[in-house]
Amino acid sequence: MRGNGRHQRGFSLTELMIVVAIIGILAAIAIPNFLKYQARAKQAEAKNNLVAIHAGELAYFAENNKYSDDFNAIGFGVTGSSQRYYYELGKSSAGTLPSGCTASNLDKVSDNAFTAVAIANIDNDATCDVWSINEKKTLMNVTNDVAS
Repeated sequence: MRGNGRHQRGFSLTELMIVVAIIGILAAIAIPNFLKYQARAKQAEAKNNLVAIHAGELAYFAENNKYSDDFNAIGFGVTGSSQRYYYELGKSSAGTLPSGCTASNLDKVSDNAFTAVAIANIDNDATCDVWSINEKKTLMNVTNDVAS
């Protein structure tokens, strides 16, 4: 049976508005941090692929006593439609250069040394993310798109 409403319990509009305001404040703090961590996770693609290029170059060097400037020769290729990075090695490139980014002049290959480069715009701003790796397996973030 229903009474006249005096004994019914619930939340007042003020209490609900306070809860909504608290959730909004927490979201305003959490979302930018989440996006930054998400962008850093995307950088793992470049790191993993550059390490794979390094391994391919070492195998090629072991057989030919020189490094190669050809991705096909070292067995590296970009597959799938979700690749974020563009890769350069000597006269070879793999992937699609992201809009707003320019090709690098950091990549080089000689008989005794190489530098491979990965380029992407992972957070769609004016800065492009640039990574490089060399024959000594020195992995370097030349331009950090996440920090800007």
